[in-house]
Amino acid sequence: MPLTDTKIKNARPQEKPYTLQDGQGLYLEIRPSGAKFWRYRFWLTPTKDGRYTIGEYPSVSLSEARKEREWAREQVKLGHNPTDVRKRQKQQNVAEASNTFKLVAAEWIERKAHTWKQATKEQVESFLAINAYPAFGDKAIRDVTAHEILAMLRGMEKRGSVSSALKVRQWCSAIFCYAVATLRADTDPAAALKGAIIPKRIKHSRALEAEEITDFYSRITEYKGLTATKTILQLLPYVFVRQVELRSAEWSEFDLEKGLWVIPADKMKMGRIHSVPLCPTAVDLIRTLKLVTGKGKYLFPNVKNPAMVMSESTINRAIEYLGYPSKHLTAHDFRATASTRLHEMGFRHDVIERQLAHVEQNRVVAAYNHAEYMPERREMMQKWGEWLDALRLAVAQ
Repeated sequence: MPLTDTKIKNARPQEKPYTLQDGQGLYLEIRPSGAKFWRYRFWLTPTKDGRYTIGEYPSVSLSEARKEREWAREQVKLGHNPTDVRKRQKQQNVAEASNTFKLVAAEWIERKAHTWKQATKEQVESFLAINAYPAFGDKAIRDVTAHEILAMLRGMEKRGSVSSALKVRQWCSAIFCYAVATLRADTDPAAALKGAIIPKRIKHSRALEAEEITDFYSRITEYKGLTATKTILQLLPYVFVRQVELRSAEWSEFDLEKGLWVIPADKMKMGRIHSVPLCPTAVDLIRTLKLVTGKGKYLFPNVKNPAMVMSESTINRAIEYLGYPSKHLTAHDFRATASTRLHEMGFRHDVIERQLAHVEQNRVVAAYNHAEYMPERREMMQKWGEWLDALRLAVAQ
């Protein structure tokens, strides 16, 4: 006769264990200690039976025990031992719980790192640590949902980090694809979110007029910030490299006697070594800076952590501190300015493009030479420095 809750509650312990049958192999074992355990008896062969322990009453109710019995009966019909099946499931759950999004992401980054520049690796690690990990980093990657990813991306979008949100979605998608390929996830939930974040219209860099450059240097004379920050603002127009290349500059890359800065390939956008001839003013600025930061690795170290480089936000905030509205003037504008004005000065297009580290896509990579056109580039950088000097000199007049 099937059991009832009343009959179970009224069952009292005896000197020896005894059972109360519920039917179809399910029974309740009452032990002398008073503990009551649900168990299921099954046969995988006609001659040998087995026992599957479901759990202790009342933690496992009568209805829950019957549901578990039905599951166990199905396993037996399939020729499986339900105890072994549950054991494997628990082991799998433990394994999946340890395969968190953060763990899989770290593994993916380690495998991809050799294909990236160091700056790219640091950016991926930083963006994920700031945005993805707090949201679902400690969750089993198989259990992360598109809803959670979207909420994280929307948060970034709300903060104004639209371009960063687009990158983070792509990286998350790559991580999930890696997890699928390594049998730790079934799908890529980030793939469905492509298009959820709409990129802002790109504002292209503009060439500054001479009066604007004079105004820029006029404002710098009033700047009360750190010497390194002031120096990087002064140098940007003279060298017109990408701001990340200047921020990550190391003292070992400079030969001030020869007036030359050689940037390693792994720091360049195109992955090719690049040489920057330095005019006398640029050399003087760097020599002065060396008295301040010369004992370290970087020309422009991070104030909080000198082992790292100055952040991009430091330059942006400094420009705003000079009195410019947000994004009215950017570091990249100096590259556009140099390109436009040097063409107007009559310098050859190929020489200017080489100094900007632009490489024609149809050129043979093996033929690339970072010192190509060097005599002309030195002359050009000297003339460019003199043009900027004249604008700076006008500030004092």
